[in-house]
Parts: sequence; structure tokens; C-alpha cells
Amino acid sequence: MDIKSFFGGFFTRRPDNVLHTPYGNFNLAKESDRRRAQKIVIDLHRTTDALTRKDIMDWRNAWQMAINIDSPNRQRLYDIYRDVSVDLHLSGCVKQREGFVMARSFKIVDAQGNEKGDALHYFDQEWFKQLLRYALESNYWGHSLIELGELTTDGDGCICYSQVQLLPRKHVIPEYGRIVTDLGQDWHSGIDYRQPPFTDWLIEAGRPDDLGLYLKAASQTIPKKNMLAFWDTFGEIFGMPMRIARTTSRDKDEIGRLDRMLREAGASLSMVTGQDTEIEFVESGKGDAYNVYDKRIDRANSELSKLIIGQTMTIEDGSSLSQSKTHLEIFQNLVESDCDMLRDIVNNQLIPRMVRHGFPVKGLRFDWDYSADYTPEQQVAYETMIADRYEVAPEYFAEKYNMPVGPRRNAPAVNPNGDNDDGEGNSGGDDDDESRQNNVRPTDFFD
Repeated sequence: MDIKSFFGGFFTRRPDNVLHTPYGNFNLAKESDRRRAQKIVIDLHRTTDALTRKDIMDWRNAWQMAINIDSPNRQRLYDIYRDVSVDLHLSGCVKQREGFVMARSFKIVDAQGNEKGDALHYFDQEWFKQLLRYALESNYWGHSLIELGELTTDGDGCICYSQVQLLPRKHVIPEYGRIVTDLGQDWHSGIDYRQPPFTDWLIEAGRPDDLGLYLKAASQTIPKKNMLAFWDTFGEIFGMPMRIARTTSRDKDEIGRLDRMLREAGASLSMVTGQDTEIEFVESGKGDAYNVYDKRIDRANSELSKLIIGQTMTIEDGSSLSQSKTHLEIFQNLVESDCDMLRDIVNNQLIPRMVRHGFPVKGLRFDWDYSADYTPEQQVAYETMIADRYEVAPEYFAEKYNMPVGPRRNAPAVNPNGDNDDGEGNSGGDDDDESRQNNVRPTDFFD
């Protein structure tokens, strides 16, 4: 019996004022039947547990099929992952973690670490950003196989890929490096994508045996889904008070009029009845069911937050500033690990393939531009510290701030009394300044 038919009897409108359920018929005009109807919530709990156990068993069986050594099959597991991915709280956690990574600026540098601004254009493309997103998804779905599109040119006439696309996961058997054309096909008859010419156009993200974080997330999204469904059912049954009319009239027309009045009243606050008619509103006494459902859903959300972002306070309510800072540091560590993973994929897989396809990026590598994370005050302090200790090429500031920069001015010499040589009472001149600067001895650290 499916859920729709299971609970369909609860809401069947019958003229005899009888509530028909799989547990029997209840005449709501009888006190004993009303008390018995309220016990349905216990059976709802039991049904929830039964469905959860069934879903968990399906998840375990799909897991075992995926790790089968002789014939690994992830098809059923990916079906479960599809349901897992639509969980709203989980999606928020995934988007938060992904957003922090994708918001990072990146740069292209040579072997000496010098930035190559002209080469950045080949990576500042939609296809490249989409490739990074697919690679990040491997954290949750497990191993992902990404195909590079056809070679073309962008609006500036520079070479680029037309697109990147994710090969259907159900057709990929990463444990043996094969792609099958038909679902259920044995991996022996598949195509070896780790051999030329396929290897030049494919990017692998994640280990071949990696099943992703959604495997663990399913243990929380399955009971959460069932809890939400049955909480809705409980609300429909017990959320509104029962309206019961008692009348001494034996007139069928009068009884029918009262029945229609109760059913059509809706949210109306008033009714008109005869003097011998009594209207009663019976409130549900199952307030504890709220805690049962709500607490279980909160616990599931908390566990999902810990799984994806390592903590709870960046997406849920926090208790203190110090704790939130600690949780943010934990989250930043996960973001850094994602950044490292993407850097390895680009440098070890993508760039060698781009070189073979004619991109002028030989000898270059991808790196994240952490300088973009400095606040303006931190950036000024950082650059001032470097400029005071080392000679900085004017081209750095000219390129960074897009302004013409000439030769650096000589810093004014300071006498032992702390007065500037250009101050009052001191004779100055360009020759004197140069002479004084030439006689300055570098400070000895051990004086």
C-alpha cells in the first residue's frame, strides 16, 4: 500500500460522519472513538520507522553494489544521491562551501612565480569556471569524469574550448577506467577511456574508489524526508480542531444542513444553529509530537552541517563570538582543501592537455591569488612593509593600480636626534642628501 492510499481514508468525506482509516472506522460523535482516533499518531511513528528502515536498507544494498569488486555498479546509489541532493539544508551547505571557493581570485604564474597576465585570458572563461564546478561536485558525488569540448576561438580571437560537460556517472566505471554505452553492461565490454585518444580530452576529478560525501549524507536525509512527510500528515489530521455538532433533531434535512455547515465553515468564526444544537471544538492533545518531529529534523540538519562544512555556526545560529571564529577557521580549512584539489587538477591534468591542444601556456601553472583576500588597510600595511625593506619595481604598482609610476624618491635621512634633515636649522641640498645616504651603514642585527 502506497502512502497516498494509506492515508487517503483519513480525509474521505462521508455523509455518515465516520472517519475511515486502515485501523478501523471512527464515529467522531462518540467520545471513545475520538480518543481512539488521537492514538493514530503512535501508528504514524511506527510507519515512519518502518519506511525509514526500508529506505536505509535500500541505501545499504546500493552501497554494497557500488563497492562490489568483480562488478561495481553505482546506478542505484546515484538514484539515492539524486534524492539526497534536493535536501534544502544540505544544498545550502554545499553552495556555501562551493561559493567560498569560486569567489577566490586566481592567477597564472611561471616557474619563478611571476604573474603572466596575458595568459590569464585563456582561463578567465566560462568553460573553465564550469570545469571547476564539476570538479567540486566530485566531493559529494564521488569520482567525476569531465570532457573538454571542441577547440574554437572566443570573441578576442584566442583559442578556447567550446564547453565542458560531465559524462553521465551511471555509464562510468572508474575502478576499471571504462565507459559502458548501455546501463547494466559488464565493464569488460566498456571503452577504456584512460587510453589515447580519449585521455587527451578527459579530466578525472576524485579517486576512482571515491563515493563522495552524499554516501554519508543519505543516512540523515532519508529519516529527515520521512519525518517531514509524516509531520505534514500529522498536521492535516490533528492540526485543526475537530468540529462536532450535537442536535436533538431527527430531521435528516436538518442533520444534513448541520453537516454541510461544519464542512463549509472553513476559517469562519461564526455559525448559526438552532437552540437545541451544540457545536463543540475538540483540540488535539498531541503537542508532544511537535518535539518528536522537529527535534529529529534539527538533529539531521546539524549532522549534515558538520559533514559538509565541518561545523554549524556559519549556517545556523551561533552561541558566542569566540566559538563562531573557531568554527569559521574549521570551515576555512575545508575551503583550502578544495582549493588545493582544484589547483592539482588544473596543473596536473588540464594545463598539459591545453599545451597539447595548442594553448600557449607551456611552463605556466595555476595558483590562487591570496592577495585579493587582504582588506585595503592590510594591503597598504603589507606593501609599505615590503617597500621599506626591499627595492620594488615601479611596474608592480603601475600594473596593480593602473597608474603611471616614476622612479622611487629618496627617503629623507633622519639624524640621531630624530629630526628630519629638511627641518628648521639644518642646511640642506641635493648634494648633502646624497652624501648622507651614501654614508649610511646597514643596521647590524647583532649590534
